[in-house]
Amino acid sequence: MKLFIAALVVASMAIAAVSADDKYTTKYDNVDVDEILKSDRLFKNYYNCLIDQGKCTPDARELKKSLPDALKTECSKCSEKQRQNSDKVLRYIIDNKPEEWKVLQAKYDPEQTYYNKYKIEAQKRGIKI
Repeated sequence: MKLFIAALVVASMAIAAVSADDKYTTKYDNVDVDEILKSDRLFKNYYNCLIDQGKCTPDARELKKSLPDALKTECSKCSEKQRQNSDKVLRYIIDNKPEEWKVLQAKYDPEQTYYNKYKIEAQKRGIKI
């Protein structure tokens, strides 16, 4: 779960491409995640990209491409800023966009592998799943 959103929000655009030192690029770490979450239009664009229902910006395309790896590796290639943004986005989607959360879970964690693996950690961090 922690990983699932780590990548997801990295709709914070944080996860893009893997560099030579096996980390995700920090090219998008300065994207204003709060602005995206406050704007229904921007949020919907990223969401639609992630669920294959809309066009993807270059950063969203890289996020979508890297998301499965981030889930598998517990975001081990993420920067600290990417982890913070992931947490912010996760909390926002769960609290404010429950239907979208269900769709994202169905697409990226259909067997609830990550949900079951990370639910205790999420609860410890105060994330209501």
